[in-house]
Amino acid sequence: MTHPRPPIAEGVPNRLYGRRRGHPLRPRQQLLMDATLPRLRLSLEQAATPAAAFGVPVVEVWLEVGFGGGEHALAQHVARPDVGYIASEVFENGLCSLLTRLAPEGEEATAPLPPTLRLWSQDARQLLHLMPDACLDRLFLMFPDPWPKARHSKRRFVQPTMFGLVARVLKPGALWRIASDDPTYQAWVRESFAQTTLFRLPEPATVRPAGWPPTRYEQKALREGRQPLYWEAVRK
Repeated sequence: MTHPRPPIAEGVPNRLYGRRRGHPLRPRQQLLMDATLPRLRLSLEQAATPAAAFGVPVVEVWLEVGFGGGEHALAQHVARPDVGYIASEVFENGLCSLLTRLAPEGEEATAPLPPTLRLWSQDARQLLHLMPDACLDRLFLMFPDPWPKARHSKRRFVQPTMFGLVARVLKPGALWRIASDDPTYQAWVRESFAQTTLFRLPEPATVRPAGWPPTRYEQKALREGRQPLYWEAVRK
């Protein structure tokens, strides 16, 4: 059965991110954006049939929203090369951080690239709208920007207005992993999930579980004395 795609709710901002670029890109980074990213970019047509978007058959399709520096995305891909992994990030410096690990200098346009990894460099909500029903087996949201100011709270990816959109693309029983070290965001996760019947949210782990690769944001949080929480929501 095909379900209608929930619209982006009224009052939700046009984007869930801030700036796209930090410091100006260096020549090597610009080359990665121009020559390497297009070779891994998920097209609009592929977004509509994600299981067929990879160079080889895959057993599942996973999506990471906002991959930051790419450590988690790359570690998950290496651990499960049989899974089609879509990594979404709009911040150009983050994209370059991941691409640097994949293409040696001087081989930006020619280096062999992972067949089961695809990148999405636009708003993740656009991708979710393009995807078919029940196409994802796993979703990752690792240490997202907490948007701590009240006036920015609607930019948080986790919120009741997003649950219908996320639930539509997740298979029944699919996992949505969320990690955060920010107390405001942690409270927001609990409050938001309490308003939906689409997901079951067990109590979070306080120590990173097995199978959750570390990220630079987690390491920074631990150095600075903040307590990360690790949730694994289940699509009902």
